Amino acid sequence: MKTYKEMSKEELVSLKASLENEFAEAKSKGLKLDMSRGKQTTAQLDMTMDIMDVFDSDSVLRTEDGTDCRNYGLMDGIPEAKKLLGDIMGVPAENVIVYGNSSLSVMYDAISHSMTHGVMGSTPWCKLDKVKFLCPSPGYDRHFKVTEYFGIEMITIPMTPTGPDMDLVEKYVNEDESVKGIWCVPKYSNPQGISYSDETVRRFAHLKPAAEDFRIYWDNAYAVHHLYEDKQDEILEILSECEKAGNPDLVLEFCSTSKISFAGGGIAGMAASLANLASIKEGVTVRTIGYDKVNQLRHVRYFKDLNGVLAHMKKHAEIIRPKFEAVLTVLEREIGGLGIGEWTKPVGGYFISFDAMEGCAKEIVAKCKEAGVILTGAGATFPYGKDPKDSNIRIAPTFPTPEEMAAATDLFVLCVKLVSVNKLLGNM
Repeated sequence: MKTYKEMSKEELVSLKASLENEFAEAKSKGLKLDMSRGKQTTAQLDMTMDIMDVFDSDSVLRTEDGTDCRNYGLMDGIPEAKKLLGDIMGVPAENVIVYGNSSLSVMYDAISHSMTHGVMGSTPWCKLDKVKFLCPSPGYDRHFKVTEYFGIEMITIPMTPTGPDMDLVEKYVNEDESVKGIWCVPKYSNPQGISYSDETVRRFAHLKPAAEDFRIYWDNAYAVHHLYEDKQDEILEILSECEKAGNPDLVLEFCSTSKISFAGGGIAGMAASLANLASIKEGVTVRTIGYDKVNQLRHVRYFKDLNGVLAHMKKHAEIIRPKFEAVLTVLEREIGGLGIGEWTKPVGGYFISFDAMEGCAKEIVAKCKEAGVILTGAGATFPYGKDPKDSNIRIAPTFPTPEEMAAATDLFVLCVKLVSVNKLLGNM
């Protein structure tokens, strides 16, 4: 099989004509499919509906220590919920604060508080001439939106198969005191599905920041989101590694049940050192008199413990695994070996990362939209929405059915082929 780059101009012109006919036919089908975000499908949401049956009007809404969840109190979360989220993250309950429904809002609050009030007594970032954040990329677009919103300068750090380029991370963090943080999705990263190696985690824990208020923003969003029972990534627990390295205050860890129970209806938490938590609670007590403890109790009564969560996640995997496999099957069958794209084969998380030929991503996304398939905007996985190579595309397989996913991927690879041919012809 020839790669596209090995084809002659005449062969490419002929191929282009054939692909354009296929594209016109695909457009006529009137597809309306959305692969833009990692949303749960209706079957996943239906699977969790019995969480609504945990309580009725006769339920006793008290914690094990007798606290009435309908009233004020326990600003940092009920003990049972702290333990449940702590077990998901692999940290002690005493190191956890339970918030509302969204880990992204917890991260936003942490950045906002650092801007206005500083980190554990340090100068508020708003009073500094320059504040910088490291952004491993491709990465989570909503992380980048938060730091961009606050006017923080974002620095792209390339991702490797074992996590961020740690040589670059160490250089920036250890030498530049204006670098105040780094975004991390350490397990089944968004969008590549990469899990950080033990060496990478230990190098994070042993950082020697030039800034006393530097923090690692460790978004452990996919801690229990495996696709397979016999192929599961595990990562070192960062809080204990930081403590062993003599850096107990270096990390803020986040998680939620948004892709475990309901999106927008789950519970979210932060794990950190006791010193970090003491400082953070000062702001939280001003912000709220207490989050939704009834919802926290509902989740604890429903899942009971970590084993209950893991059993539930197996059901999620059974629903979404065929969708990932449908995408990977089409990609391999249609463009494997053609030299016009590479993609990840994750064993967990919510995304597949696709790298097209340089300069092709935006046009591929536009072509897909023209024919009825919506993808995450090209460039979204990089700071400021600017992919320097215009090549990365995030595929979110979870929301469509497996059949829809296969149809959408058929269109996607058709667009990849057509845009790649046009690119090569344009370079001749």
